[in-house]
Amino acid sequence: MSAVAATTQPRGEILSSILAFVRHHVLTLYSLLFFAYLLLPIAIVVAFSFNHPTGNFNYVWQGFTWDNWRYWDGVPGIRSAVFLSLEIALLASLVATALGTMIALALVRYGFRGRAATNIMIFLPLSTPEIVLGASLLTLFLNLNVVFGFWTILIAHIMFCISFAVVTVKARLVGFDRHLEEAAMDLGANEWVTFRKVTLPLIAPAILAALLLCFAISIDDFVVTYFNAGSETTFPLFVWGAARVGAPPQVNVIGTAIFVIAVSGMLVNVLIQMRRTRAATS
Repeated sequence: MSAVAATTQPRGEILSSILAFVRHHVLTLYSLLFFAYLLLPIAIVVAFSFNHPTGNFNYVWQGFTWDNWRYWDGVPGIRSAVFLSLEIALLASLVATALGTMIALALVRYGFRGRAATNIMIFLPLSTPEIVLGASLLTLFLNLNVVFGFWTILIAHIMFCISFAVVTVKARLVGFDRHLEEAAMDLGANEWVTFRKVTLPLIAPAILAALLLCFAISIDDFVVTYFNAGSETTFPLFVWGAARVGAPPQVNVIGTAIFVIAVSGMLVNVLIQMRRTRAATS
């Protein structure tokens, strides 16, 4: 009996230790599997940017090569599509972030007639399907006899990027300590100096995050752009057209480069916030 009890007790301890390990690490394991599921398609895109396909379709691994990166613009039309997407994304993100920051300041700091309606209007583009936004803008431009092209794409991108900028900056302003501004004004600073030296540096990480978010959304948009592009071809439209006859590996190269640049910008933003937090607490 004592031998059976001695063998049963270690088994119970082992089982309890396994259950304790699972309880303490199940969330970590779930998070790792979740991120692996999200990053697996991106890893495939990166890997196949180095593929050397024998035909038009870059779906089967044939061999490793650097030529896709060396001649990233070797496919006709891809250079102009990439430059157009970058130009529109940069302009749209700058304008949308500037307007979104001012709208967020107005919504958080001031009470005015129509404030609740403005809040609802800001969230409408976030909740409306993109195909509805694209078709509505198409109808608007047709009724105004606007020539479709660069400016219609830019206006459309600014329109749906403003909402993301407002939400991002507004989240930072809600928890903003107004006593810092009051202290600056008590020391003799006017409204502009207070905004430039106190408010703007403190909300700068949120503004940068809004800028990066708007840039990523704009450069990736297809549906709204498809309705309002006219004869212009952005990079998503080029990918859609190329996929019908065979997507070249240069598409993977551009996608990988955009992903790396976007992630690098976000990491820089996080490092800046961490450095400012340490400086404030030290």
